[in-house]
Amino acid sequence: MEKLNAVLSGELMKAFESAGYDASYGKVTVSNRPDLCEYQCNGAMAAAKAYHKAPFMIADDVVAALKDSDVFSDVQVVKPGFINLKVKETFVASCLNREAQDPKLGCDDLGKGRKMIIDYGGPNVAKPLHVGHLRSAIIGESLKRIGRFAGYDVAGDVHLGDWGLQMGLIIAELRHRKPDLIYFDDTYTGEYPEDAPFTIGELEEIYPAASAKSKVDEAFAEEAHDATAMLQQGKRGYRAIWNHILNVSVADLKKNYQFLNVTFDLWKKESDAQPYIPDMIQMLKDKGLAYESNGALVVDVKEETDTKEVPPCIIVKSDGATLYSTTDLATLVEREKLFAPDYVLYVVDKRQEMHFRQVFRTARKADIVRPETKLGFLGFGTMNGKDGKPFKTRDGGVMRLEVLIREITEAVYEKIKENRTVSEEEAMDTARIVALSAIKYGDLSNQASKDYVFDVDRFTSFEGDTGPYILYTIVRIKSIIHKYEDSAEAKEVSAAGVCAARSDGEKALQLLLTRFGETVEAAFTETAPHKLCAYIYDVSNAFNKFYHETRILAEEDEAVKAGYISLLALTRKVLEISIDLLGFEAPERM
Repeated sequence: MEKLNAVLSGELMKAFESAGYDASYGKVTVSNRPDLCEYQCNGAMAAAKAYHKAPFMIADDVVAALKDSDVFSDVQVVKPGFINLKVKETFVASCLNREAQDPKLGCDDLGKGRKMIIDYGGPNVAKPLHVGHLRSAIIGESLKRIGRFAGYDVAGDVHLGDWGLQMGLIIAELRHRKPDLIYFDDTYTGEYPEDAPFTIGELEEIYPAASAKSKVDEAFAEEAHDATAMLQQGKRGYRAIWNHILNVSVADLKKNYQFLNVTFDLWKKESDAQPYIPDMIQMLKDKGLAYESNGALVVDVKEETDTKEVPPCIIVKSDGATLYSTTDLATLVEREKLFAPDYVLYVVDKRQEMHFRQVFRTARKADIVRPETKLGFLGFGTMNGKDGKPFKTRDGGVMRLEVLIREITEAVYEKIKENRTVSEEEAMDTARIVALSAIKYGDLSNQASKDYVFDVDRFTSFEGDTGPYILYTIVRIKSIIHKYEDSAEAKEVSAAGVCAARSDGEKALQLLLTRFGETVEAAFTETAPHKLCAYIYDVSNAFNKFYHETRILAEEDEAVKAGYISLLALTRKVLEISIDLLGFEAPERM
């Protein structure tokens, strides 16, 4: 479906050509002075140099070619040569009625026939989710949903950290605590128990205790390294413990991600890439890419255009150990073999930018991915407290994710309870929905790469640029539509669709609704969910202004009233689809 901006640019291009100028100067943009006009074209300014002519003279020629336009109600030249445009109300309404018939409301299938993997989890097993995991989950989930809406076949991969020293630490500590477990009996040949010898609570206590002990006890640290090596070499009892760790951890992770309305299609692990590593290393050697440097195996990835130092990508350390770069490259090998994705996007901490630059360059030099495969990195900033430092608990510890969710839900519930006319159960259910909107919108409304302050009081407010405000707007629209549908008048008037705007406020809302498709596309192509947040905030503001200025249900002309309701229905649809793409929903009442 052609976007309104494209239609308007097409009209200006024809006018430029008709006036004797190159059509390429006819690009139209949304006005940066909405008090003067709705759209503008600055092409005459650019054309002046090429045609050695004053820009206002070129603009006058173009405007003369638009005098019989079916699209514009007003076209004016403003010196030195800007063309200010207003669109006919009937034309805007016709665009919206076409948009309303499109299931995607004008969003194109950008990724039709293309496969995509988004790597946006990355938690380590045996550890609870904390606020440091929040941004990857929220941003990645939103981009997965937006990508699917834009036509991509998207798979979200949690990519668990389940390999390396942390596993050895847990096994060594467990051996000290429960030495009689059959997993430590080298003579045992039977089947191991299905139930784990620990709970998630015990497991989450074991790892930090083991980590702390390894820093002061050299013998224990050596024992943990040995356990890691034996696990990776396939020691039977250790593999059984490792599987228990995975099963217990994944069950807990799924429960916590469910609180955030975050799901993954792939529960792949770091260990899944291990079988691909030996052949990959040999391939890097055979191609002459990997060489020894100070005992380590490295690949040079520096390019002539680099403005700062890009160190070699280390594949194997001098002690023979592999690194995250090795695993991430092997994971690309695995993904190419199993899925052959056209686009792989990593949503991770922005401090890992250099790591992924090295990995991507190595992957391309070694032909691990096809030349046309897009490798993307979206680095996010830190979620901070009001003190500007990383968000912590009151006693200074790292806050568990479930604690943050619970505290925000309780804060929202207290606000709902003040004026509630519903049962306590419904109030709590509503609080959970609204709290999730506060958390997700509070995060996503910020540009991903920037640090931001997580302000519970502001994010849970029902006014301003917040998730609860967006939900309140949707609930208000639902209420008006329900009242209309229950009225006798609604049964007597056939749905006429959106009508030509009768006020500036109504037209402003209509024009915003025409921009839904292009906004979603920009949010995806620019990996910028904050653009969708900014858009629905503008739509909500425009609707509420229209609502306060207009007697919607009290309108005496039933055809006009039906047109208002059609406009409200489209506004509701735009907002509800948008918040679903952002990863939350609206309650029926607030």
